[in-house]
Amino acid sequence: MRFLNSFVPSLLLLAAGAAQAASSWGFDEGSITVGAKKSDAAVKEKFSEKNPLTTPVTLGASDTLKIVITAKENGKGKRPHQAFLVLQESETGLEAPFPLTTKENGKATVDLKQSELPIQLLTSSKPLKASLVLASFGTSEGYNKPVFDVEIKLDPNATPPTYEKPMRYGKLEEITHIFRADPQSPPKVISLVFSLAVLATIPALFLGWAILGGNVTHLQKAFSTAPVSHGVFFGSIIAMELVFYLYYVSWNLFQTLPVIGLVSVVTFLSGTKALGEVQSRRLAGER
Repeated sequence: MRFLNSFVPSLLLLAAGAAQAASSWGFDEGSITVGAKKSDAAVKEKFSEKNPLTTPVTLGASDTLKIVITAKENGKGKRPHQAFLVLQESETGLEAPFPLTTKENGKATVDLKQSELPIQLLTSSKPLKASLVLASFGTSEGYNKPVFDVEIKLDPNATPPTYEKPMRYGKLEEITHIFRADPQSPPKVISLVFSLAVLATIPALFLGWAILGGNVTHLQKAFSTAPVSHGVFFGSIIAMELVFYLYYVSWNLFQTLPVIGLVSVVTFLSGTKALGEVQSRRLAGER
């Protein structure tokens, strides 16, 4: 008796799980109408979940393909969350979904024309495979099976559509990059002209010192009082000229700027001491 009391609930749970797993979506009362709207020449055929159409349906350039089904869950008409008619090209597997308009009782319809099809499907040489997709939330298994084929009949008086497959992966044409030439120094002739112009001012500089009184005789006293300051200051000026020359000959800007910064600091510190020595001689009345 205890065995039966423990075994019966397990059987009930197993049966409930099997019934839940067996629930699935499907459809019934399917019909296809092909032809011009409100025309007596339209062709109408019936199909169902168990009896799909075996012959392709021809869709002309001015025809409208209308599908009417009743979606069902476990044999009861119900509105699914997803309801699509999917047309698939058999060679490439390209698909195009078309949503069905559904009602609460499961009644679903869709109208389809050639103008709504992608050009890849219009150029197919074989009939398109039409499948119905019905699914919703919950544990019920969805429905996704082919129900008929569609043969596209283009207008013979119109220009047939053409489509070229894009090249996604393959060898492309060679791309030749033309880079801007490296910056060059000005022509040597121009540099020589400006160099001569600078050198020509040196005699004028010495002439100005002689006229204004350069006190050249104080050089020995100045170097004897502050030899390091005057020597380093004069050497830093020569070093700065050397840096500019190297920049003109071979150095780039990133090599030149750090050296210029270092030489500038040396020039400032040594020049301060050197000018202090000159000022002390001015205050002493020696200049």
